[in-house]
Amino acid sequence: MKKFFVLSLIIVAMLTSVIRAQTQATTTPNNQTGIEGSVTMSPVEGGPTRQGSSDSRPLANMSFEVKQGDRVITSFQTDGQGHFRQALEPGHYTVVRKDWKSAVGFYGPFEIVVGRGKMTAVDWKCDTGLR
Repeated sequence: MKKFFVLSLIIVAMLTSVIRAQTQATTTPNNQTGIEGSVTMSPVEGGPTRQGSSDSRPLANMSFEVKQGDRVITSFQTDGQGHFRQALEPGHYTVVRKDWKSAVGFYGPFEIVVGRGKMTAVDWKCDTGLR
């Protein structure tokens, strides 16, 4: 009877550990940890820049991938003004333009380190390759 009781306690303890491990949520980034900022591109016209006019503009509605090594973690898209906000766990990431195949222009990779408990501000400038 005593062996049965001890064996029952061991089984209950093991099952509790398994259930607890399965119900613990994987850590998900909260809205206060990640990256936010803007992406611009320049030059937007070939040739010399005209005096008094800007030769850069927001990189609007463009998709980017967030990677750790070769693994894609998530993706995001800039809004109409080139702004974005992406929740991420703390860590080191590489951000690149999604599905970019051209040899002309520079749209990343941008290296970023996300700190714990804060939104990391970025201001990335892309080179269109126009000259």
